[in-house]
Amino acid sequence: MFETILTTRQKYILNLVSSRHGLKQPALLELIHPIYPTGKVTLLRDLGVLHKQGLIRIEGRAQNTTYFPLYSNPLLIPFDPERYFVDSADERPSVKQSFTYDIFDNLHDLLLPSELDSLKSHLIFSQSTKTIGQTIRKRELERFCVELSWKSSEIEGNTYSLFETDNLLMGGTKAPGKTPAETQMILNHKTAFDTILEYHLDFKTLTSSLVLELHNQLAHKLDIDTGIRKHAVGITGTRYLPIGNPHQLREYFDKIIDTINKTEHPFEKAMIAGTMIPYLQPFADGNKRTGRMLTNAILLAHDYYPLSYRSVDKNTFKKALLLFYEQNSLVAFKNLLLEQLAFSHSHYFRTN
Repeated sequence: MFETILTTRQKYILNLVSSRHGLKQPALLELIHPIYPTGKVTLLRDLGVLHKQGLIRIEGRAQNTTYFPLYSNPLLIPFDPERYFVDSADERPSVKQSFTYDIFDNLHDLLLPSELDSLKSHLIFSQSTKTIGQTIRKRELERFCVELSWKSSEIEGNTYSLFETDNLLMGGTKAPGKTPAETQMILNHKTAFDTILEYHLDFKTLTSSLVLELHNQLAHKLDIDTGIRKHAVGITGTRYLPIGNPHQLREYFDKIIDTINKTEHPFEKAMIAGTMIPYLQPFADGNKRTGRMLTNAILLAHDYYPLSYRSVDKNTFKKALLLFYEQNSLVAFKNLLLEQLAFSHSHYFRTN
């Protein structure tokens, strides 16, 4: 989306406009001057580039000209992650530091028409895997599980390599020099994926107990408290602080599940699960892992290809989630999921 924006200054201006509901040129000049000293003519030229590329909208004329994010739904407002994370957690502007309670009002119509059209062309998982034969299907599922278990664990700081993960899951050989917790985390991912695969239809309509059990499997023997957490937690690298009250946590945990069940499009369901579980942080640990595995459970329940996240840089994944926490922008995370779905189609269960 941002390849046509040539300067970091333009990216910074985009992020400023995206984080506020309406800015006029004098206010923008004042905001950017400490970092990018520039004049009115240059600023107007930069704003013109952003407008031409369809990244912002303009209302009014002359002194009343005001620059707005392209979409009224904050979840669809684009930010440039590269420029956004140049600033430290304490320096990033307009960060939402607590849970946005009215976010549920915006969890709808999250896919653009072009994205909906693209999703229509994707293969149906059950049909694709039937055509390749049982032997190849089994082998491909094993390969997928290894790559998912490796990458999802790597995102959490696990140091197992892909080769070592394959040796553990396919050969039962623990990698030397790794902690017992690292080994267990990999094994837990396989257990969770095997459960999702066997009982995928159960995830068509979610229940609280189903999500709690998925978290239990991912937390098995990892010294992680199960169930809804009872104490406050913080998140490294952000000023965003999740809800601390366990009664509110339970209320909004149930509300997330209800929202997913009421959402019509399967990919939207998966996006909501993948972002809102980590955003709420209902568990003491393992929230991102649960979000990723629940995303796959929902996709498989609706006959979509699952996501291994194999080609995702772990920092890119974390930054996409941090953008959601701090700005409630879903765009970076949505693009990541769409890219991973395309990756799954081109790399797994191929018939030629």
